[in-house]
Amino acid sequence: MTTATLDRTTTTTTPALGWGIHDTAALIWRAVRRSLRQLDTILLAVLLPVMLLLLFVYVFGGAISTPGFDYVDFLMPGIIVQSIAFGGFVTALGLSEDVSKGLIDRFRSLPMSRAAVLLGRTTSDIPLNCLSLVVLFAVGFLAGFNFNDTTAGQIVLGIVLLLFMGYAFSWVFAIVGLFSSTPETANSIGFTVLFPLTFASSVFVPAASMPDGLRQFAEANPFTTWADAVRSLWLGTPANSDVWMGFVWCVVLTAVFAPLAVARYRKVTAK
Repeated sequence: MTTATLDRTTTTTTPALGWGIHDTAALIWRAVRRSLRQLDTILLAVLLPVMLLLLFVYVFGGAISTPGFDYVDFLMPGIIVQSIAFGGFVTALGLSEDVSKGLIDRFRSLPMSRAAVLLGRTTSDIPLNCLSLVVLFAVGFLAGFNFNDTTAGQIVLGIVLLLFMGYAFSWVFAIVGLFSSTPETANSIGFTVLFPLTFASSVFVPAASMPDGLRQFAEANPFTTWADAVRSLWLGTPANSDVWMGFVWCVVLTAVFAPLAVARYRKVTAK
């Protein structure tokens, strides 16, 4: 019997909640260290939005009209929204690989909290998304981005909204990872679903510039809500209902996909 087993089975002073928090923290640390070792995954998650930012600013920016401010200012919130949403790929790839390699079965044999596996995996995306934010801000400022007509509190609120959105998408991608037979399949499913949604929104161009049909879809798209919410917080554009609706969308996605991910995880571990 291992030391960890002895500690868990013979100690009565530590409540179950305390062990659950300990297990979750341990798996968060494991997932972060694992991601940092996989430099190709980190580089893809960081370099892809940077390349899109530079491509749209310097190649397409001159042809896109954004009345009231420079295109780089319009684009930055949208690119960051897209980047944070795609950050959940790390969860999908990690869970898919753990299932295919039998590591989930190993976790089941350990005296650890069952909830810690999914909580640790999804929560570990938050520090990685913070790293992505730092890189994108650095490149954006070099490209000419500036906060306009805003306050420090609004800037922080925008960052909180982005990280909350990223956490919600971690649960979405947890479902993808648990249903995928290989990490490559998880990657393909995620890109196939998210790329059309992000491009058919106000992430890159104003929704009002789109033709009828597509414009109505873009206006109802949650990516438009998140992008416009961050613009209202960072650029002083009219907020309308975008900010609070952005948080509502995050709550809805988490409330829907977290239970689905838990149910799928139980089914996978029961095999």
